[in-house]
Amino acid sequence: MDKENSLQQKLDYTLLFILFLMAIVSAVAIQSAQPFLPEKLQSINFMAQQIQWYVIGSVAIAITMVIDFDRFKMFSWYLYGLGLILLFGLFVEKYIVDIPFATKIKGATSWYNLPGFSFQPSELMKIIFIIVLSKIIADHREKYPINMVRDDLLLIGKILLASAPPIFLLVKQPDMGMTMVFMSIMATLILVAGVKWRIIFTVVFTGLFVVSLGVFLYFYFPDFFFKYVIKDPYQMDRFYGWLAPYEHSGNQGHQLIRSLLAVGSGQLNGKGYQSSEVTIPEGHTDFIFAVIAEQFGFVGTSIIISLFFLLIYRMIHIALESHDPFGSYLCAGVIGMITFQVFQNVGMTVGILPITGLPLPFISYGGSSLATYMIAIGIVLNVRSRTKKFMFD
Repeated sequence: MDKENSLQQKLDYTLLFILFLMAIVSAVAIQSAQPFLPEKLQSINFMAQQIQWYVIGSVAIAITMVIDFDRFKMFSWYLYGLGLILLFGLFVEKYIVDIPFATKIKGATSWYNLPGFSFQPSELMKIIFIIVLSKIIADHREKYPINMVRDDLLLIGKILLASAPPIFLLVKQPDMGMTMVFMSIMATLILVAGVKWRIIFTVVFTGLFVVSLGVFLYFYFPDFFFKYVIKDPYQMDRFYGWLAPYEHSGNQGHQLIRSLLAVGSGQLNGKGYQSSEVTIPEGHTDFIFAVIAEQFGFVGTSIIISLFFLLIYRMIHIALESHDPFGSYLCAGVIGMITFQVFQNVGMTVGILPITGLPLPFISYGGSSLATYMIAIGIVLNVRSRTKKFMFD
């Protein structure tokens, strides 16, 4: 029996190996972008710092795995309160009074700048958000095992109530990219929560109607649109830079134009390691995929996409294997978060989605974002290590 239990507590080496391959790809890609960064950034060894963050993330994974994931459920609302306090501090900085350490970057008040360290509280809140929504769904399904329409509507109401405060604070920063990440987590968990399809279709069509209404107002009532719908000029400039990049090439369209040139010029095999001819703003962070596309071509980008496919496939397998509903929902939330961010980052790089400033998970340079992804993987590994295997499974 002890031998069986020890086998049940083993690590998922497949998932860890995929993560190791991503760390190698990230280091190579960041180093390949280094010579083409602005002169003021040339003195910083971003590859070494990224490796350092991977090491810190590995420690975070180990710590996350030591704690039984049921403990996350116990402390979920305390964590939720902490996350809201951190987000509210940025709201106070932007709209009420200046507070120490809060700072504005790229038009959004989203960061705390501490001595020698920058921290984006929305990254931590993503993990807390997954834990809280997973708890809400697991507790609701335990209380209402028979799936009725009334119960599903009650569940959606609970999810919306828990989602509204952090999403509101993100919208006010404003950080539309992170807002969409939170909404993707929420949508994923509603989808896997067993909510009846008639309700899901109603919500989807309502969302499409709202989007269509926004487009209608933009074209036919632009004064109302800019006064009440999108009031932040920075966000609107990004929208214009996506729809008509060549008409706004000197400003918001510049990043997309350079990215498209880099991706297209890479062709099949790319130009080779550190052989870029297109200068890409923020090539080591948000647009790392464009750097890979230019230097390693379609072959290199296909490897990246394949690694993400294997990562997500493995996490889906772990979620389905888990006998604990809370554990399965945790995995689903992580899957939704990572899948959306990969889709959004690659999409904005090739011009099919607007630029939002979301990094490519595990590949782009970034401390707080990478730490968040590593903790998320630690939660999935935690669920996997505590999943019991039975003879007839």
